[in-house]
Amino acid sequence: MKNIKITVFLFILIVLGFAGECQTPETGTIRGRVLDKVTQQSIPGTSIAIYESVKNDTNFGGTLTDSIGNFDLNGIKEGNYKLKVNLIGYQEKIVNDIRVSGGKISYVEIEIEESPSTLNEVQVNTFRYENDPLRPVSEYGFSGEEISTDPGSNGDVFRALSMLPGVASNGGEYSAIAVRGQGTHDNLYMVDDIPVSQVSHLEESAGGFTDPNGGRFSIFAPEVISDVDYIGGGFPAEYGRESASYLGLQIKEGNTQDYSVYGEMSLLGFTVNYDGPSYIFKNTSLFISGRYQNFGPVVGLTNQKQDGLPIYGDYIFKSTTQFGEKNKLTLLGIYSPETYVHGISSVVADTALNGPFILNAVNNKTVFGATLRTSTGKNSYWKNVAYFTRTYMDYIYGEAYPMVNQSGNLINGNNMPYNNNLESVIYSEQELGYRSIFTQRFQNKSHLVIGFDLARINLNNNRVLNSPDTSYVFGLGFPPTHPGQNYVITLPQYFNANYVGYAINTSGYLTYSFLLAKRLTINAGVRYDYTGFSMQSTVSPRVSGNYQLNATNSLSFAAGIYYQDPILSEVANQQPGNILKEEQIQEYIVGYKKYFSPDLKLTIEGWYKNLNNLVVVPINGYSAENNAGVGWAKGFDIYLLKRLSRRFHWEIGYSYMSSQRNDNNGLGVYNYDFSEPNQVNLLLAYKDSKHWVLSTKFKYASGKPTDTYVIYSNIFNDPSYLRYSEEITGINNTRLPDIIELDVRADYRFQIKKLGLIAFIDIADINNRLNPNSAMFNYVKGRIYYDGLAIFPSFGVKFQL
Repeated sequence: MKNIKITVFLFILIVLGFAGECQTPETGTIRGRVLDKVTQQSIPGTSIAIYESVKNDTNFGGTLTDSIGNFDLNGIKEGNYKLKVNLIGYQEKIVNDIRVSGGKISYVEIEIEESPSTLNEVQVNTFRYENDPLRPVSEYGFSGEEISTDPGSNGDVFRALSMLPGVASNGGEYSAIAVRGQGTHDNLYMVDDIPVSQVSHLEESAGGFTDPNGGRFSIFAPEVISDVDYIGGGFPAEYGRESASYLGLQIKEGNTQDYSVYGEMSLLGFTVNYDGPSYIFKNTSLFISGRYQNFGPVVGLTNQKQDGLPIYGDYIFKSTTQFGEKNKLTLLGIYSPETYVHGISSVVADTALNGPFILNAVNNKTVFGATLRTSTGKNSYWKNVAYFTRTYMDYIYGEAYPMVNQSGNLINGNNMPYNNNLESVIYSEQELGYRSIFTQRFQNKSHLVIGFDLARINLNNNRVLNSPDTSYVFGLGFPPTHPGQNYVITLPQYFNANYVGYAINTSGYLTYSFLLAKRLTINAGVRYDYTGFSMQSTVSPRVSGNYQLNATNSLSFAAGIYYQDPILSEVANQQPGNILKEEQIQEYIVGYKKYFSPDLKLTIEGWYKNLNNLVVVPINGYSAENNAGVGWAKGFDIYLLKRLSRRFHWEIGYSYMSSQRNDNNGLGVYNYDFSEPNQVNLLLAYKDSKHWVLSTKFKYASGKPTDTYVIYSNIFNDPSYLRYSEEITGINNTRLPDIIELDVRADYRFQIKKLGLIAFIDIADINNRLNPNSAMFNYVKGRIYYDGLAIFPSFGVKFQL
């Protein structure tokens, strides 16, 4: 802890020393285009006003879009700005966090949408994605700038989302989210309209069962994201195959007018981005990003060598070409390799002997996609997406065998015996798909979305256990091998698998939105899915609505049926002939929204879910799962959001979430892992007009449900080889300690001639409290410990040229 404080202090001194070199900034240009969100048509005559981001009442000028929807704002001093976009019959749009650099052209495309009512007085000023009557509930939008300055997130989009109402996370080193009483693998992720099943590094999901904690770090840095569109429930029929939430990520499109180079150097590694014209093909822009992260320095700084060494990278290519006024072609490529090594040296460094395992893991994620957007008329457009995704995992597991005395102290640690090839897993999933979506708006303000999806999915799963293995945790759902034996022996014949298979998935969907009684927008939809691995067809009707009480108040509702595919890694783990079916979720939501001002919003929502056909593990200790599970989840959320204007940004949220399940295996009803009765989130950020952004975040959550247990000692009756075991006696019938986490961040922006620089310090869990959600059993010393990181510092410098 002392070393961390000294290092941070020296870093601050260096930053303040550089600040003396600041130069008077030059002026730049904001250039852009305004489009209709539904039809993707250019809109002439739109009013564009520019304001400095932290001075909402200071107007720096404005302009109108020309006959093809383009606009220019020239002579803008270096800094951060927002645009207010106005046109009669459309909602006012606020586009935040547009960075202007001296001598550069910043390009932005702005989508605006029609007013949700024919009444002139019903006009709501909103930020992007936050007042769409076609998706009226549980919807929030974020920019890459907001994510990158979120305290404690270290630029991770999922850590930033953990502040939202109804969102639970495991805290600490885990970044994956769980939404409204469901799990981390129940969320739908779309990247540029391409479905992506794994969006995090270090997910640890290849070893037979999927890790419920999810991944540790997002594969998308905030500097590559232009927009984040999140819907916490009640999403429309064009999104399916998952049931809890929808998260749409848009990768930045390159600037067609000018280039910029962005870089970041931090304690974890470096990032370099190019954003600009291709200079090869006409009307073609490029966005190229490379990120390399090595946790060696953090492990050394925090003296946690026992945690092993993760290394990963993310490499993204995106090109955008405009063919005339009607066609835009986007090509996307993503490659995200990672390795994780936890060798015998890490085991020896762990004086507590909490993790005597050996792991050598390689994991690669690949995405390729092509999207063609075509204007088919004045009020319609057609979007076609072809894509290929692949996830590949190669894990080799081993085990160390430390010898301890009666006091639990290590004996002869320099010659600890170990087996570095006890188990191996090679797993891959590939998806080759095509999506076609047509949107038509009619004269009466109604509009239709119709589309279909087609995909072929290939699975390969090769698991080999080279010798019998001992599990020191047993009990309900995982009985001992023999009566009276306080441990479990896993035999190769029950673990080994060599699965190779493929399936075809098809989907069709339709949503019709129309205005009823002037103030009420109704969205009625239906979705059909055929899932090849389940050999099952499903139909899921959905409806949502938004009633505009007046210019600042609205009521909303949603109801529908959502079917969820079995997790592919679990499909590949099943015994021959064991087919997992679709899970079914019935969801109901009612909500109220009030805008006190364009930048201050209150939302209140209540929700209920009925869960059927849940995939569960029967009481036999093996992977032959079934769909016997049922359950329910209910709760409500209160969320007050103040957007960054007039220097301050803050969020206050409270969520009540309760979720129970019954696996119908004779053990009865139990609390689900992500049933957290009380959750409180607070965030406060301050930004001055020139240099500083200071922010802090506080998170409190009720302890998650956990099992009761009994610990047995000397289970092998061998005093020279002491081992303990844990028998589970009750499922989630008690709770872990509450989560209390405090994060802080400081960003300092300054200019050296044409080089823009941001120095930052980001410290997660500054109170240095180990994450209680990572409770694990130490079978060498017979005690419960908390795995993973506590305080997690990161600091560095970003630059833009």
